[in-house]
Amino acid sequence: MQTNRGFTLIEVLIVVAIISILAAIALPQYNDYVVRSQLPEAQGELASMRTKLEQHFLDTRTYENACAAGTVAPLPTGRYFDFTCTLAAATYTVQADGKSGARTAGFTFTIDQANVRATTAAPSGWDTSATCWTVRKGTPPC
Repeated sequence: MQTNRGFTLIEVLIVVAIISILAAIALPQYNDYVVRSQLPEAQGELASMRTKLEQHFLDTRTYENACAAGTVAPLPTGRYFDFTCTLAAATYTVQADGKSGARTAGFTFTIDQANVRATTAAPSGWDTSATCWTVRKGTPPC
C-alpha cells in the first residue's frame, strides 16, 4: 500500500485564506506607519524655518527677501515635501506640501510668525487642524 505525501487542496486553500486575512490587516497598518515616519520631515523643517526667519527678521527688521539662497533662511529641499513661503514685511507663512507620487501627497502643513502650526490638507482618513500638525491617522491632532 502506498501513502500519499503532500498537501491536500483544502489545506492549501486554508493557508491562502489565512495569509490573505493577515495581509488585509497588516498592509494598511504598515502603510500608515510609513507615512507617519515621513511626516516629521515637514514638521522639523518648518520649525527650523521659523527659527531662521526670526533670525532674518532680527538682522533686517523685515521678513521680505528671506526664503532665498544666500540668506540665513533658504528654503529646504525635502525628500517627501516641497516647501514654499509667503512673505510680507511683518508676516510670513511657510508651507510644506507632500510631493506628488509620494505617500505624503495630500498633506499640507503650515507655520507662521505667530507660531501657529496648522494642517490645512490631509488625505482621506487623516484629520486637519487650524491649530496643530497632524501626526497620526484617526487620532485628533491636538
